[in-house]
Amino acid sequence: MDEEIELRQYWDVLCKHWMIVVALPLIAALTSGIVSYYMIKPVYQASTTLIVGKKAAEEGQAATQMLDNNVLLANQQLAKTYATIAQSRTVEQAVIKDLNLPMTVGELDGLITIDQVKTTEILEIMVTNTNPDLAASIANTMAQEFSKAVIEIKKVDSVSIVDTAVTPDKPVKPNKTLNILIALVVGLMAAVGVVFLLEYLDDTLKTSADVEKVLGIPVLGVIPSYEDGKQG
Repeated sequence: MDEEIELRQYWDVLCKHWMIVVALPLIAALTSGIVSYYMIKPVYQASTTLIVGKKAAEEGQAATQMLDNNVLLANQQLAKTYATIAQSRTVEQAVIKDLNLPMTVGELDGLITIDQVKTTEILEIMVTNTNPDLAASIANTMAQEFSKAVIEIKKVDSVSIVDTAVTPDKPVKPNKTLNILIALVVGLMAAVGVVFLLEYLDDTLKTSADVEKVLGIPVLGVIPSYEDGKQG
């Protein structure tokens, strides 16, 4: 019963300041929407995938041997090495030169992410940029320059491009809907906190129950306001 009374008191506090509870989340969501739609530039992501592996060391070697577990495991480990080569300064400088990019190696490096696809021997080169066409061009040029570099450095010629990058039509960020929902939830939490803070700081006595709570004695009677009775 006490818990029910306490919950009712909380509800009464929220109802008392309902304008804050409603207005603050709406303002937060509206602000987030304006920022997401009109102020943050959309970022696009283009990706290309490559498969790396060694060809048969000797002519006439059966193709089925290429699927040997030991060979696959070695190629998976080599994929990590290839990822480092792909994001090396040599490759990135070549990309900048090919595309005549107005950026430094460090700036280009910040746009590129290279991951090994799970435990396979496939590498995925992902490029993010506010220009979708440029993102695709960088990804494809990265794949080409990487192929040249790895053939020269590792002396392999079995680097194949599985999928070339295409111009993305949808941005990967900002996630406008998610941003608005997060702002709405955060605004609601902030509103509830503000409401209970205001109630905590308000030490005025408004009802007979407040008097009983502060003084610890029962209220025997209430004197009505003469002005209120006169207006009635």
